[in-house]
Amino acid sequence: MSRLSAKSRMVLGLAAVLVIAGLVWLAGAGRAPQGAAAPVEHAVVPVAEARQLRLGLNIAAGSALHAAAELFAERVAERSGGRLKVTVHPDQQLGSDDQMLEMARNGGLDLVLTPTAKLSSAVPAMQYADLPFYFSSREELYAMLDGEPGALLLSKLGRIDLVGLTFWENGFKQFTANTPIRHPDDFGRLRIRTMKSPMIADQFASLGATPIPIDFHATYQALKDGAVDGQENPLVAIVGMRFHEVQKHLTLSNHAYLAYVFSVSRKVYETLSPEMREIISQTARELTLWERQETARREADFIDKIRAAGVEIHTLSAEERRSFAQVMAPIADKFGFEVGYDLLAKTEELRFTQAARSGDVKGRQPWVLALDADLSARGAQAGGAIYRGAQMAIEDINRKGGLLGAPLRLLARDHAANPMVGRRNLELFASDPSVLAVMGGMHSTVVTEELDDIHRLKMPYLIPWAAAQGITLHDHRPSYTFRVSINDTQVAPFLLERALRGQSRLAVLIEQSPWGRSNEAALRPLLERLPAGSVEVVWFQSGDEGLDATVDELVRAGRQAIVFVGNGIEAGLVVRALARQDKPVPVFAHWALVGGDFWGANQARLEKVDLRFAQSVVEDDAPKNRNLASFLAGYRQRYGLGGRAPVPSLMGSAHAYDAVQLLARAVTRAGSPDRGGIRNALESGLSYSGVMREYRPAFTPERHDALDRSQLRLARFDARGRIVPAD
Repeated sequence: MSRLSAKSRMVLGLAAVLVIAGLVWLAGAGRAPQGAAAPVEHAVVPVAEARQLRLGLNIAAGSALHAAAELFAERVAERSGGRLKVTVHPDQQLGSDDQMLEMARNGGLDLVLTPTAKLSSAVPAMQYADLPFYFSSREELYAMLDGEPGALLLSKLGRIDLVGLTFWENGFKQFTANTPIRHPDDFGRLRIRTMKSPMIADQFASLGATPIPIDFHATYQALKDGAVDGQENPLVAIVGMRFHEVQKHLTLSNHAYLAYVFSVSRKVYETLSPEMREIISQTARELTLWERQETARREADFIDKIRAAGVEIHTLSAEERRSFAQVMAPIADKFGFEVGYDLLAKTEELRFTQAARSGDVKGRQPWVLALDADLSARGAQAGGAIYRGAQMAIEDINRKGGLLGAPLRLLARDHAANPMVGRRNLELFASDPSVLAVMGGMHSTVVTEELDDIHRLKMPYLIPWAAAQGITLHDHRPSYTFRVSINDTQVAPFLLERALRGQSRLAVLIEQSPWGRSNEAALRPLLERLPAGSVEVVWFQSGDEGLDATVDELVRAGRQAIVFVGNGIEAGLVVRALARQDKPVPVFAHWALVGGDFWGANQARLEKVDLRFAQSVVEDDAPKNRNLASFLAGYRQRYGLGGRAPVPSLMGSAHAYDAVQLLARAVTRAGSPDRGGIRNALESGLSYSGVMREYRPAFTPERHDALDRSQLRLARFDARGRIVPAD
């Protein structure tokens, strides 16, 4: 080492003294002599304290869920370098499930583990994992919850101000009873304790049992007293609540799943840095497998305890599971609108893809009708109705032997009213040689954006709802679009003419979109013949929150009725504005508003507002239409709908049913899956006695619209939400 100069040694020595002095000052920082304030120029910013987060859960301390929560807290502290500190509160220390949910939604609780059953009232789709015998195995259920269906399900928590992270569990449900349970018939005449859930009650009713809702903590006494004969619960609950002490038989059925959703308060989540958010979400997901394995490990001990108590244990065989699954298969579709056809369709798509990849297909590979529709956004009810109508037609076709020697299958993808997603869906369907044709949904805007792709891909495209004129009247030759619905050249003038029968000064409210412009083009010849100023045309943007103010202004200006061309959300704003009026003017609306649960969302306001809307079919037509009566009877039986309960968006189901039947006849006439040949057959003069009409023929080379103005009538909602004639 080179020798330092005297000057250098002096500089280094001074620096060392300053460092030591600084350390001494830091050690005593903030401890000024008593009675003296610390000099401002020496103030030091203190090191930030750890962010405290509370995690609440209803499960007991010492359970697998609690153990995983403690491990989560430990790892979050480690990975955040002590900047996050999670305290775990089991045993409902912070309140009931409902109370903890409300706290989390308001930002008063940071993290919460909630059973899906407790979330299903606010987010009905959370019943997904509770569908009985819907999943073929644990592995399939885990794959769905950890994949796209699970991501869809967690995303729905945003509507109640939660951020969903992952699914933990309390185990799979098993049956206990005082008689052996091995076959569906074994439930006949048994009284079964259930939680308060329409879907679970229906599960046992479909087996011939009598479901009796009883509070969880009162179940032991009910079983002991013989008030009920059996129940369902995970093993941890069966042992924890000592149900096995008052039951003689346990059936390991794994028929449904008690999932726990791990979520974060959105108000809390948004205050965390991106780094801290990632630590929380990644740690929760990483521990999912550990929590499931720990649950399974403990279940082996529970089974030993149950057996030691003298309970006879039976595990369902593969054949026995199939028997139960067959009986309960309709439940998923019966609750399709509650669970969500976006979830059900995605699950079926993944199953189909997996079976094709693995070669696990029984019999001949099925042909596919693809559905590209809104299954989750403002047209979700219309999409679900179209799904049901297509499903019923396919089941009828398959009962008669299918098509071209193989069954037909429905595969759906949700475009959520987004044209770009719809176009991607179309490309995926076109790449699959088993797809014979595609069926569209409610939104004309999506189909309009897809027109170039439809004709580039040469894909037969069936339209059971969307009404824009340009969907079938375009310059593409040959045309691949075929509509079993009524185009706007006939719907919009029908509405205006009906409105003019009793009023002379009208307003026409039209959505600014390709669909809206299609309606305006259809109205223009009629408007030009009317006296100047008698009709005012007003355009609005989709999602326009100021629409109710526009309505107020039109009423003040003396407009005596409103013709409305828009979707359900905007129609709701119009109804809201009119309900405030002393004398609301009548509204004549396009059928788009029934693409969602419009009556449910506006029931009270509709008691004051005279809302009439175009429809192509109503249930009251059944006495004069034998095919419609048969369709409605089959629908009600297939989906468990009571005799007077409204059929959701009946028009979509009826149109879709007829469209699929026409497609089947075209495929048979073409004699091959060639899409060009199917297109040619569709316009070759096919005849069919359908639900909507006698098609003689359905389409011709010059006409690709199968329905016309003769099907139109005005309808309204009755006091129970049924759509009935308004003429």
